[in-house]
Amino acid sequence: MMANERLLRDASRLNSKLIYELIRREGEEELDRPFNSLVWSGIAAGLLISFSVLGEAVLRASMPDLPWRYLVENLGYSFGFLLVILGRMQLFTENTITTIFPLVARRSLTCLRSVARLWLVVLGANIIGAAVAAGFMAYSGAFSEPIVAIIGDLSRHATGFPPTEAFFRAIPAGILVASIVWTMPGQNGNDVLLIVLFTWLIAAGDFTHIIAGSVEMWFLILRGELGAGPAIFGFFLPVLAGNVIGGTAVFTLLAWGQVANEVDEDGTA
Repeated sequence: MMANERLLRDASRLNSKLIYELIRREGEEELDRPFNSLVWSGIAAGLLISFSVLGEAVLRASMPDLPWRYLVENLGYSFGFLLVILGRMQLFTENTITTIFPLVARRSLTCLRSVARLWLVVLGANIIGAAVAAGFMAYSGAFSEPIVAIIGDLSRHATGFPPTEAFFRAIPAGILVASIVWTMPGQNGNDVLLIVLFTWLIAAGDFTHIIAGSVEMWFLILRGELGAGPAIFGFFLPVLAGNVIGGTAVFTLLAWGQVANEVDEDGTA
């Protein structure tokens, strides 16, 4: 009987309290990571997220121009996220979200400074990596002219929304990326499918993501098609704000609300 109960317990999905504790501990570990580790991991994430843009371009180039092509080509958007998330690299809106649980649990100025430090370092490193990747796609000659042209089309589309619309489109993207963080601990080996479905929906829904979008932003800047002012104020800042609101103020605080009355005074479950 006891063996059967243990098997049933192991087979059951994790409840919200256990998921919270796993993510909180991960957030604590992220806050303790050395500066150099954050920088190099963040640059790597910015580089590899470019495969989301490249994946879409390759799929579009290989398919006929039919009504269903849009839904299929957006599967390519998942490639970069798979590389970054499964590789445990520092991606703004993904790894940074885990640090919110320690913050809302402790509610201390010291923790707030640690979270701000991690966010700024990871965001800056991601942007550097995205710029390098965009430059490689634009000028290395490694890709055919049709692929480069499609990357340009994708980039103009991604950065072409009015600032207010870009902001509101970024909120669902922030929620979806945060949902990956919340749901992955209980997937039991279905991580790849989860990441593909959620990130495909970001692309198919035309939602805006600050780091994948930064690759497209830099691509246009480096090719002289987008000025610094429109890039910063028309795309970067609105999308950054929308992702942060979607990923933290909306999703993470709602997740915290599920367990707030069940955790100890020190924030542990």
